[in-house]
Amino acid sequence: MRVLASEALSTTVCSLLKEACVVLPESVSEALKTARDEADDKGYSKQVLEIICENAKIAENEALPICQDTGTTVVFLEWGAQVSLDEGTLQEAVDKGVRKAVEEAYLRRSIVRDPLDRVNTNDNTPASLTIIPVDGEKVKVSVLPKGAGCENMTKLIMLRPADGKEGVKKAIMEAVKSSGGNACPPLVVGVGIGGDGSKAPVLAKKALLRKIGDRNPDPFYAAFEEELKAELNETGQGPLGLGGSPTVLDIFIEKAPCHIASLPVAVSLNCHAARCKSKDI
Repeated sequence: MRVLASEALSTTVCSLLKEACVVLPESVSEALKTARDEADDKGYSKQVLEIICENAKIAENEALPICQDTGTTVVFLEWGAQVSLDEGTLQEAVDKGVRKAVEEAYLRRSIVRDPLDRVNTNDNTPASLTIIPVDGEKVKVSVLPKGAGCENMTKLIMLRPADGKEGVKKAIMEAVKSSGGNACPPLVVGVGIGGDGSKAPVLAKKALLRKIGDRNPDPFYAAFEEELKAELNETGQGPLGLGGSPTVLDIFIEKAPCHIASLPVAVSLNCHAARCKSKDI
């Protein structure tokens, strides 16, 4: 049995959150540069992408947040069955790391303690924590700062099984198109298909942890991802919804078994500042 120090988990969350808010993943950065270089003259796509790339460069060079909305701290923990924490709970350790990152990196305090009284917690806690049980002694921490602009465009659609692939496709297309410029495209789109009404959104958000260009290991879903990406980029919404292309940098699908009478589909959008950092500890 492996015993992991609570402080080690807190320190890892802190460092990942600070880095994620400042430095884009390499795959996202390269995708944005490619999009800029290949942008057509329709709308304001090239101009917008130039500004987006310049902003990311300044943020990294000056160690400043890429976006003023440093978001809800979404954390996925792959936690081995043979691992225990030396003290406290996982939520407490994660929140300690978030609190420290907010203080050290001067991240915006964006979390309120209650959805109706709207009193700020002043330290961006609690984090949104999802624990994924795995075998052995593995612990992997993934931190996904999720801004409200793109999070507010999240959709859960409960389809009928008879709607099939075309129904799923229509739901995803409509979810992205209806978001307009609110989610700050070009987007990274996470899709969860299956499970139930609570699991599908988690799958959609988990999909956002993948690198640009990573395809689903199932050939059917890999092809579906490519099909959706191509069609979404033909909508003409473009960067920031101002026209042109691309509208999306990539789209990732995660799936799970579901009830014979259900076909849940969840869509979670990430803005062009698709911030995510992971580390094994």
